[in-house]
This record gives sequence, structure tokens and C-alpha cells, in this order.
Amino acid sequence: MYNPKGESMEEIETLRAYIKQGKYSDALQLIDELDEMSRDDKIHKVESYMRVLLIHLIKKEVEQRTTRSWEVSITESLRQIARVNKRRKSGGHYLSENELTEALEEVFPDAVLRASLEVMEGTLDDKQLKELIDKARIRQEASQLILEFQNQ
Repeated sequence: MYNPKGESMEEIETLRAYIKQGKYSDALQLIDELDEMSRDDKIHKVESYMRVLLIHLIKKEVEQRTTRSWEVSITESLRQIARVNKRRKSGGHYLSENELTEALEEVFPDAVLRASLEVMEGTLDDKQLKELIDKARIRQEASQLILEFQNQ
């Protein structure tokens, strides 16, 4: 079974050994791999919160209403995206504005599929739901909300 924490501890021990042995080239390569693993994890988390955000924006558009629960979920998703995407020590963000846009595009089909289970009590499949929504408008709204929260 995959254990990311256990695996990273093993990687750190290997890194320590490389440094002690003077294998600086190997150590630098391992640092690059660890950095990539960390970035991939951050991207995965951001995309998960994006799906939740998109699901609720889709539901709002199709049902022409909102609920307090949806609004809280939207706000929480935006907070988590901003938190996870922020580089704490070095400043900046893991995903640039363009990368955030690309990520929204990538997760959109999954969000439509998941939203189809909830919109109008699950009476539509994802293809039918896709016909009812303005994908560009929803993506634009999501992007704008993410950037606003990120820049607070």
C-alpha cells in the first residue's frame, strides 16, 4: 500500500546518505524529485477543491437558486484553494493564473458528472446537464472567485 509520508521519510534518509557520502549530484536529483512530488500533491489538492467549487456553481446555474450550504461549500473551497496554492516560505503560488485556468478546464468534466447526481435530484445525466450550462461563464466565474480569494 502506498504511504506518502513513509515514502518521503525514506527519501530524506537517502538524501542524508547522499550528502554524507559526497554524492551531491544524486542529492540534487533527489531534491528535484521530492519537489516535484510535493508540487504534484498540491496540484491534486487544488483540483479536488476546484471540483467542489464547480459542482456548486453548476447547481446554482441550472437550478437558478442557491442554499446556505452551497454558499458555505463554495467559500470553503475557495479558502482551501488559496491556502493550498500559497507558497508559505518563498512567497508566490504553486499554480500560476494560467495553470489555474488549465486545471479548471481539466476538472470540469468530472465536476459536470458529479453535479449530474445532484442537480434536479439527479434526473439528468452528464451529457444532458452539459447542454444546460454555460461552461465558459462558469469557468470564468470560478477563475475570478479563485483569484479574488487568492489575492486577499
